[in-house]
Amino acid sequence: MELPTVTDVVEGSPAHRAGIAVGERLASINGQQPTDVIEYQQMTDGAHLELVVADERGDRRTVEIRKGAGEPLGVFVSSAVFDRVRTCDNHCPFCFIYQLPKGMRRSLYVKDDDYRLSFLYGNFTTLTRFTELDIERVVTERLSPLYVSIHATDPELRARMLRNPRGATSLRWLEVLLDAGIEVHGQVVLCPGINDGPALERTLCDVLDRYSALATLGVVPLGLSDFSNEADLRAHTGEEASAAIDLVEAYQDLFVEAVGRRLVHAADELYLVAGRALPGVADYDNLDQAENGIGLWATFEADFLRRRRTLAIRPGFFQSVDGAPAVGYRAPHGVAPPDESAAPGRVVVMTGTYARPLLDALISRTNLADIEVLAVENRFFGGNIGVAGLLCGADVARVLREDGGDATYLLPESCLTNGLFLDGMSLDALNGDVRAVPTEGAALRRELEALTTHR
Repeated sequence: MELPTVTDVVEGSPAHRAGIAVGERLASINGQQPTDVIEYQQMTDGAHLELVVADERGDRRTVEIRKGAGEPLGVFVSSAVFDRVRTCDNHCPFCFIYQLPKGMRRSLYVKDDDYRLSFLYGNFTTLTRFTELDIERVVTERLSPLYVSIHATDPELRARMLRNPRGATSLRWLEVLLDAGIEVHGQVVLCPGINDGPALERTLCDVLDRYSALATLGVVPLGLSDFSNEADLRAHTGEEASAAIDLVEAYQDLFVEAVGRRLVHAADELYLVAGRALPGVADYDNLDQAENGIGLWATFEADFLRRRRTLAIRPGFFQSVDGAPAVGYRAPHGVAPPDESAAPGRVVVMTGTYARPLLDALISRTNLADIEVLAVENRFFGGNIGVAGLLCGADVARVLREDGGDATYLLPESCLTNGLFLDGMSLDALNGDVRAVPTEGAALRRELEALTTHR
């Protein structure tokens, strides 16, 4: 088991007062070695701690700490899982990891199916590696919410989509979780000609019949890059996307009648592919799957127009677990706040091809004059990839060259992790005045207003 390494110590915290240092490893807490950051938080919750820490040479020392019960220790550690991340043994043809080109960062190729990462970071799990011990821990420790990839409720179809025979039986754990009162959010990745049409209707019918305690169910379209080798996969047509939306909205009415809420929602991207108007905030029960593209535009639009929202996006759950590192899409973007002191000429908002017409129409509804919106075609991944969060540095650099680079360019910071695009290019490597802005409507509005007042 890997020992968790201290990556940060909060100044003035119990750990800081006790002399715990960055780079040391936590060998045990009160005589026990935690297997993950969840156990770590539980073990460090008490008032009296005996820590055994090891330095880089492996030399160990014992540290006694007294603090208030429930007071955070003040240590952040290097990983969320100390024993071993439970990797995915499915081989879903639509998995985006299989659609990545070679030579990218190693971390991008890690396929996890670990319920602990589902609880901590909102990662989706298929439950195909779930066990009796796992269910006991989840229920006992109330590790809620969890996020489950359903895709299809027909056992044979689900096993075929996951390319794993356990896909036919693993949804039994979903029933156990829901019966135990665990909050679960589900998703269906919709693949044309495979799990849409009658198959999607069966899935929605089974959810209504057997899984209606789900907190949410998101129906999201297949993302297909040029690097996919699956001959049976293709992008949705507008008609197929519209038919899926019609089915989802019909079942929303059934869910409202049966359980008092809509429960199932189609992703924003499906509405864009179908060429249909996107729902507003009032059309959602909650925004708990906004990061999965469910209602993301509705909240962005409401914030940009400074409307009062009745629903809020809940923060990442790792924030409530003391010491958990921010990784994956919860990682910091690593970008300094935009410089509002410069006096720009042109102001250009750069975004993906899907959001370009939406932003154009949104900005035109304000008094912000002469703001341009520029779509960045995703040639790095190709296919039907058009969301802003998957923009890559090479494509942004190309569009800057084509546009002349003579403006102040605003980018959504969701396309950056620790200051890097997915292709490894840094924001600093771009030529020109390019600024990353939080991917929130209110933040973009503030930045545009600040820039236009300096003209």
